[in-house]
Amino acid sequence: MGVKKRIGQIVAAEAWHMAALTAVAGLAQADIWIGAGFLRNLVWDRLHGFTEATPLNDIDVIYFDPENTGQSHERALEARLNTILPAPWSVRNQARMHARNGDAPYDSVEDALCHWLETPTAVAIRLGAHGLEILAPLGLSDLMTMTVRPTPHALKSKSRHEAYLKRIAAKSWPATWPRVRVLDS
Repeated sequence: MGVKKRIGQIVAAEAWHMAALTAVAGLAQADIWIGAGFLRNLVWDRLHGFTEATPLNDIDVIYFDPENTGQSHERALEARLNTILPAPWSVRNQARMHARNGDAPYDSVEDALCHWLETPTAVAIRLGAHGLEILAPLGLSDLMTMTVRPTPHALKSKSRHEAYLKRIAAKSWPATWPRVRVLDS
């Protein structure tokens, strides 16, 4: 069985995750996904044999719309999602996030994911017209082997690498998932 198919089966078996994906798909926003811990945590929970989901700090909904980069639109989408499924939604238009991160403008959600700090988090999923779709421009190997390493972008500068190390220390993922392996480079 392929990795994407296995991940799809893991997600499809979770009613709450499917409800969240359905809610996001209902926004009818172009190039919209749920990324980061929403997928990473669930996969790591199942790979560890956990039957209860590790709580999420937020649900990272990411999309790309260069024509509407105002934060008010993001807040409106969060409000709509909360009427459908109350949850800690965090909606961000990746067409504006480059400025916050000090990067050149991104050209898509996929490009934005390449600029995230660690590989197993640089993944996203959505419910498309033909079922679950997974976006993983840096691959799925680290997610599935529970290996945390900096993305190539995080290694481009000392400040990015320091941000990676600080984030990893704050997250303390091996305390939650003992089989997670964290690499510095």
